[in-house]
Amino acid sequence: MNAPSPDQEDAWEMARLLRGQGAALDRLMERHGEKLFHYLVRSLGNEEDAADLAQEAFARVYLHRARFDPAQRFTTWLYAIASNLVRDRYRWRTRHPQVSLDAEGAESGTGLGETLPAADPLPGDDLQREERAELVRRAVTGLPPELRQPLVLAVYDELPQGEIAAILNCSIKAVETRIYRARQHLRAALGGLLPEE
Repeated sequence: MNAPSPDQEDAWEMARLLRGQGAALDRLMERHGEKLFHYLVRSLGNEEDAADLAQEAFARVYLHRARFDPAQRFTTWLYAIASNLVRDRYRWRTRHPQVSLDAEGAESGTGLGETLPAADPLPGDDLQREERAELVRRAVTGLPPELRQPLVLAVYDELPQGEIAAILNCSIKAVETRIYRARQHLRAALGGLLPEE
């Protein structure tokens, strides 16, 4: 007898959840929580917001469990819920801007981030690698949401374009175009740091 696929296991857990077995949600969270959290961190650029939205996504899975279509992949449904939450958070952020740690103080002319004590100092090699990684993170975070989400789903979560289209409720061609435009933005922002395709 063949072992069930992850998609089959997810469908079974959703069926159990629909029958009122709350432990099924725990198993879904164990299987998908970490990967979803990483997607949300990359989408939002903020771990606290990502943790909040990951919890909210699973709360909505529970609340809307009767709407789940077993013919659909659970991960597609989960990421669609999370992507909608990300869009809501972007809207909220535009209405509630936050002060950046890099903003210069009026009196000192230095950023708040420069006045905070540093964590542990990094050796030279690690520092350069970390600076490069930070530049990429900032460039990805700086992308418009409609470009950032498909790029994160394609590159970091390694989802096929058809599934990304289902998650974002758009066509595969729109996904291709958005990923292409996101990469163009990143090349412009990062100069020679990214390889040419």
